[in-house]
Amino acid sequence: MANKALIQKIKGAREFYPEQMALRNFIYEKVRRASRAFGYQEWDAPFIEPIELYAAKSGEELVKKQSFTFNDRDGEFVTLRPELTPSLARMIAAKQGELTFPLRWWSFGPFWRYESPQKGRSREFFQWNIDMLGTDSPEADAELIAVGAEFLRSAGLKPDRAVIYVNNRRLMDAEFDALGIPPEKRLDVSNLVDRRTKMDPAKWDENALGLGLDQKQLGGLKDILGNFDLWKKSDELTRLFSALEALGAREYVKFDPNIMRGLLYYTGTVFEAFDTTGSVRRAIFGGGRYDNLLADVGGQPLSGVGFAMGDVVIGIILQEAGLVPEFEPSPAQALVTVFDEKLWMQSYALAAELRRAGMNAMVYPEPAKLPKQFKFADRMKMKAVLVLGPDEAEKGLVVVKNLGTSEQEQVKREALLSSLQKILAFNVKQD
Repeated sequence: MANKALIQKIKGAREFYPEQMALRNFIYEKVRRASRAFGYQEWDAPFIEPIELYAAKSGEELVKKQSFTFNDRDGEFVTLRPELTPSLARMIAAKQGELTFPLRWWSFGPFWRYESPQKGRSREFFQWNIDMLGTDSPEADAELIAVGAEFLRSAGLKPDRAVIYVNNRRLMDAEFDALGIPPEKRLDVSNLVDRRTKMDPAKWDENALGLGLDQKQLGGLKDILGNFDLWKKSDELTRLFSALEALGAREYVKFDPNIMRGLLYYTGTVFEAFDTTGSVRRAIFGGGRYDNLLADVGGQPLSGVGFAMGDVVIGIILQEAGLVPEFEPSPAQALVTVFDEKLWMQSYALAAELRRAGMNAMVYPEPAKLPKQFKFADRMKMKAVLVLGPDEAEKGLVVVKNLGTSEQEQVKREALLSSLQKILAFNVKQD
């Protein structure tokens, strides 16, 4: 009889075997550490939301083309959340009079977008969202950028490998005013600037003229985009860079007039982090200053600054850079063998004793030949194996084998913990 065909996973969804789960947890721990270091509180929102929550703020493309939508059993049109900001706005608005501002919140959780899967992009992803709400100073913007820099630093990505590029919407609007580019054309011009590095220069010029720019405006636009000292004309950016210096994050940050995030969303500072090796062309994270966060959900106007980082791009970069810790097949540090059925429960009791002392210990699931159990411990990369045979049980002893040196000795039960701690310390040195 033929085997039944395996049911395949949904396109763009992700499976987390222990190795992939270890990477996801590594990213989460670095995210958590960086967020908490600056005093941000962890929060989360529902994974399923009514589609109306996104309709006003997020745009038609996200709602109609990129969301996983369906009717629930009550007939309500709902979606798996494609982003977090609308949920954030609703939750803040619901308790706006009770919360203490400025608010510092962060979250790390799953999201879904119906996009074409490719390197650095999947339909299911985990995302770090972090925001400061209730203040609108450039110094607050600098703090969020410093949080991002702290994450990069703690993950092992040095400034020669990862850079955070910043710009300012108000600065660019002032420059567009000087060029005579009308407000109604700025969205198209900004989108064209965003595609500049991906297009042939002549084709880019042709597209710019096709948007209605004249040759003088095109030349002026190129001058702006090539002026990396332009930030000195902006009081906001001058203060931003001064604050970044004080925060110890300046080495990670560069001004780039070509960064043109979210014309319809961001109102001041904008920033994006990239891997300078170019192996993944998508941003590591990005965000900026926004106003009137709560307007669309009935709250009082509230300014904020924040950014988001998906786990897919950063996961690829960390793996390519060799910055992911070696995978440990088991969190257990020691294996307690089961000599035979008569001593089975004593092996359980020995492992429980180790756990109460703060050590991760695994018991082999059933009596088996000792070489088989030793081989299992070796494959799981444990540090020590304990044998409790009839002689040891009678005399209050345990055989301890150091898998790093292959040495073994009999120790008294009361000295077992000390012996294991020495083995663990030795293996840490070797690593």
